[in-house]
Amino acid sequence: MALVICRRFTGSFCGTPPRPALIKHHINKKLPSQTCEDCVLTVKMISTDTRMAATLKLLKPLGYQVFCNPLAYIITQSVAYWNVGSCTQHRGLDPPEHSSLCHPAKKVENICSTSSSRRILTTSSALLGLEFSRASASKASTLKPGSPRAMKIDEEDVEVFDSFEDPRVFLQLRPEYQLHSYNRSELCQPLSVSESKLILHKVTVYQDTLQPQIIADYFCKLSSVPAEQHPVLLSSASFALLCKLSVKNIQLFDAPDLISILKAFVMLGIPHSHSMLDVYETRFCHKVWDMSLDQLLLVADLWRYLGRRVPRFLKIFFSYLNLHWKDLSLSQLIHLIYIIGESRQVPQDLMQKLESLILKYIDFINLEEAGTICLGFFKSSSSLSEFVMRKIGDLVCADMQHLSSYALVNILKMFRFTHVDHVNFMNQFGQIAPQRIPSLGVQGVMHLTLSCSALRILDEGIMNAVAASLPPRVAYCRSKDVAKFLWSFGTLNYKPPNAEEFYSSLINEIHRKMPEFNRYPEHLLTCLIGLAFSEYFPVELIDFALSPRFVRLAQERSKFELTKELYTLDGSVGIECPGYRGNRLTSHLQQEASEILWNAARKDMNSKPEFLEAFFLLETMLGGPQYIKHHMILPHTRSSDLEVQLDVNMKPLPFNREATPTEDLAKLKLKHVGISLTDNLMNQLLKGKSGGHFQGETESETGQPPMELEKKASIHLEPSLYNAADRLGATEMSGLCPPACMPAPQVKLAIQLTNKNQYCYGSRDLLGLHNMKRRQLNRLGYRVVELSYWEWLPLLKRTRLEKLAFLHEKVFTSAL
Repeated sequence: MALVICRRFTGSFCGTPPRPALIKHHINKKLPSQTCEDCVLTVKMISTDTRMAATLKLLKPLGYQVFCNPLAYIITQSVAYWNVGSCTQHRGLDPPEHSSLCHPAKKVENICSTSSSRRILTTSSALLGLEFSRASASKASTLKPGSPRAMKIDEEDVEVFDSFEDPRVFLQLRPEYQLHSYNRSELCQPLSVSESKLILHKVTVYQDTLQPQIIADYFCKLSSVPAEQHPVLLSSASFALLCKLSVKNIQLFDAPDLISILKAFVMLGIPHSHSMLDVYETRFCHKVWDMSLDQLLLVADLWRYLGRRVPRFLKIFFSYLNLHWKDLSLSQLIHLIYIIGESRQVPQDLMQKLESLILKYIDFINLEEAGTICLGFFKSSSSLSEFVMRKIGDLVCADMQHLSSYALVNILKMFRFTHVDHVNFMNQFGQIAPQRIPSLGVQGVMHLTLSCSALRILDEGIMNAVAASLPPRVAYCRSKDVAKFLWSFGTLNYKPPNAEEFYSSLINEIHRKMPEFNRYPEHLLTCLIGLAFSEYFPVELIDFALSPRFVRLAQERSKFELTKELYTLDGSVGIECPGYRGNRLTSHLQQEASEILWNAARKDMNSKPEFLEAFFLLETMLGGPQYIKHHMILPHTRSSDLEVQLDVNMKPLPFNREATPTEDLAKLKLKHVGISLTDNLMNQLLKGKSGGHFQGETESETGQPPMELEKKASIHLEPSLYNAADRLGATEMSGLCPPACMPAPQVKLAIQLTNKNQYCYGSRDLLGLHNMKRRQLNRLGYRVVELSYWEWLPLLKRTRLEKLAFLHEKVFTSAL
């Protein structure tokens, strides 16, 4: 069930944190065209605005779950207060006064059966009502930030959001925005029922003689009828006739008339799918080059508010902007970026031009506008340069405590998208986030958590606050939210103090949301892989995810290629759950995924000079390519290793048959070993049993069929490389022996050259995937030898002898 709650907050906008930063923490900075009075006017307009902000409040009755809250970020108890000082002296803006899970790596039993209750909020199950509450605003205004009472926020209030108004808060921060944006709280003279009936009567009587300007005027007047009269008006035959007349005379309307009619459509709530709107979009497309920037932005804003996508109009509008982008003012620029983000479409060359304008106005942008910029670029999948992101980070760091949570989430999204590590920003974020998380909606918390994992930043204070706040309101999570929470904690390889409660609640929610996971199979795989990182393996969910039906569903329905995800899950279960007897991937799908991952890993590693040098030096030190093999010991973990095998005497074994030179193979085949050729032996040789036996051994040791090692044509061996110093500790090649006489390896080494992206930021703690890989290698009997980037990269500048000494110590010391 959904309930629309309309609240009147005196001097604030619904659901925003302390608002001093809405204008800016230094309001004495003003644009060249802005006067001191404009600054004061802006604050007065906002602080005295008593419009009623309608917000959608999701209740959670028995038997229903809610998945449609897209913007549940806002702290609802906060109200905007600020004191305005002189525009000629920096005074800042003052805030209000006193401003049952199993043990890890073991089977997890079915925690709850899939609920049969209805999962999707539909029109038939949603009741819409209005509630006007001044008491809630009064109560919110008296809360003291940071006080215990202020922190005890009602669970339902936390999830309050308004998908249209929350992203549009920035439009209230400057008077200039009024010139090119729609404001639903704009006061207009109400039209009585009798007057509206008179207008409709005139439409019927004078329909053949009505002038275009009169038609536009009638629409404007009728849009002022009380809201409760809108259904009656829209269903009347006379209004339908008026719409028909407007379409008939649409060629005669000038731009202002068209805009006033479109605004009337918005105010009256014309359905966005109405066929009449196609005609109006076409007409606006023809008028683009005749309108000003303010008019074009207003039209785009009205279409957005109407909820209708207009790709044709926007395409022409963006063509216009490619020629006039330098004329954009600050308010026009910010508003345009908002429109671009909401439409999800834009030519990338235009975004590069807009980025240069952001730098031009960076000193005049306030905190909320910075959030709008980041959200617009993020939604349109447009990147910002590292330089611009650092500028935005510096701007926010100057007054982060007054940044709204909604803007904070949007800025974090862009840091995540651009992978820019702004250390000061993240440090300040780590200080304020734990206090804000309990008052954020679950989707806002999800984005904060996902940003931390994407940036590899493990802040235990943030993660603990997330884990503590989530279990009581896990029912508000969508399938995507559950997946991202599990993925983030698994990626950062962190288990909070309440790990059992945290994971139990999320696994329970997976069971309850199985119908939704069937529609978004990628989310279920993300959940299970995140759980695998953390050593949780819910067997019933894994059995379902690896079933032929779900595999087919994942390959057909999802817009993502999920073969690698399925393979990662399947391979992990095979190693860490020896007692598992459920569904597994077919051998064909395993082979397909293995080849895809090996080709990607080989290409990646062979492009890194530091890896090629380590590989070449190890070959030299050990005695040749027969003693080392570059391959994926665990293909499902998506990275390759250098394998070395040692015998009981800690000497390397020439196990890599793929790297054996052709002439040595010939010698091996012709070498007399004192065996008589009997009929039985000949039969065995002809049937290939020996070769099959060797191949089986190789597969069992490596976990995959032998793969051909790519020849490194760019590496040439010189005679000088084989001197005594180069072969520290290397074993003399005493000739190759056939597989039958190859001693079993005493030690199997998996040598890994790591990089900083495999660790949490600024630490030596492995991320979840790489920690899982080492855990599984140990289970298979391998010893992991780490050539860490902080040790190996500095050695690249040292002598060859020092590098060989380092590698020798790593290999043979690790084997002991």
